[in-house]
Amino acid sequence: MPLHEGPGKPDERPLSVNPFFGEANPVAGMTEAPPKHRLPDAPLPPSTAYQLVHDELMLDGNSRLNLATFVTTWMEPQARVLMGECRDKNMIDKDEYPRTAELERRCVAMLADLWNAPDPSAAVGCSTTGSSEACMLAGMALKRRWSKRNPAPGARPNLVMGVNVQVCWDKFCNFWEVEPRLVPMEGDRFHLDPQAAAALCDENTIGVVGILGSTFDGSYEPITELCAALDELQERTGLDIPVHVDGASGAMVAPFLDPELMWDFRLPRVASINTSGHKYGLVYPGVGWALWRDKEALPEELVFRVNYLGGDMPTFALNFSRPGAQVVAQYYTFLRLGREGFRAVQQSTRDVALSLAERVEALGDFRLLTRGDQLPVFAFTTGHDVTAYDVFDVSRRLRESGWLVPAYTFPPNREDLSVLRVVCRNGFSADLAELFVEDLRRLLPELRRQSHPLTRDKEAATGFHH
Repeated sequence: MPLHEGPGKPDERPLSVNPFFGEANPVAGMTEAPPKHRLPDAPLPPSTAYQLVHDELMLDGNSRLNLATFVTTWMEPQARVLMGECRDKNMIDKDEYPRTAELERRCVAMLADLWNAPDPSAAVGCSTTGSSEACMLAGMALKRRWSKRNPAPGARPNLVMGVNVQVCWDKFCNFWEVEPRLVPMEGDRFHLDPQAAAALCDENTIGVVGILGSTFDGSYEPITELCAALDELQERTGLDIPVHVDGASGAMVAPFLDPELMWDFRLPRVASINTSGHKYGLVYPGVGWALWRDKEALPEELVFRVNYLGGDMPTFALNFSRPGAQVVAQYYTFLRLGREGFRAVQQSTRDVALSLAERVEALGDFRLLTRGDQLPVFAFTTGHDVTAYDVFDVSRRLRESGWLVPAYTFPPNREDLSVLRVVCRNGFSADLAELFVEDLRRLLPELRRQSHPLTRDKEAATGFHH
């Protein structure tokens, strides 16, 4: 029977009544699953390929309920449109896409101003795929500056940092053959101690890393006190040790909510700073930023220049080709929010974290380590009198309700301490926080009835997430 689109307008195309998921649907190609580990022999219609991939991804967790990740999981529709328009632009090709390159330059200038560089116009920096790459670049610059100070033949460089650093710093030390010197946790101090860090420094120390927002508990490390301890060290020994601030999260929180906190380029010893645009920079992954105080802090020989894409292009990054969409989205976010908008967003997120931490504590079974008053992140563990279950049981049971809350053990010297951590991000509303507390409260009676913690193999439990 012909399909009629309107009166007197017959369409001779046959009417297809085969359901998309029906067995007798050879056009859609749904009669059997495609191969998983080799290329199919024949192409599929785009609608079929889309449906297959879409359906498989339904088994992923809901990113909005992922309280483990620091990474942005919500952006405005206009930002998503811009990213779609720029996904085919290669960020490295600055000659072909000069306006995208200009937006990157503006973002660097805005961050230099936000982080109080002595002369924002003289600060140098670049976008990266995330903070991990940015940290690698900062570490490379520290090592090259150390090598130019003419160390003794055969000397091995070292980097001082807290044991709570993100794994990218372990990677840096491994890849670039730098000895990591780690300040352990002690008692209720869950990050670097300034005096202990200074005591680990010697003539082969390329720098000290301070974390503005520890991923373990959301606390700021005392950057001002760290710089003061290194100033004192220089007065006693002559050693001039630079500081790099890993501000993966806090560098986009502190300027708006803690403007009086001294942690950035206002401290002369701070040579470089990195942040993740895709964390509290409020951009989808992946974009990061690395900035240096001035040109002297970034050795010129680490900057490469190429002309085979047209024009003379300086580049300092581990990656070469990558999409410009995230950089454009970062500029959109800076333009869209401004200082007041960022302040409002980050304050709202901190308010949700503070309120949620207080309500978790009020349940009576948990003890807070942090309260979300620095990063909008808080860590908590079971109370001293709770013996029927542990944090790994809580994490496992919350996952049954769709919530991803990491449970993990702290590093030396607090391996005895296992915690849960909640990361509050833009888009994690007070309403969602209310639902989280309700689900947690609902689980407690059953957990309390256990005879002992059920999660014996903690290595198989939910792990630590950056």
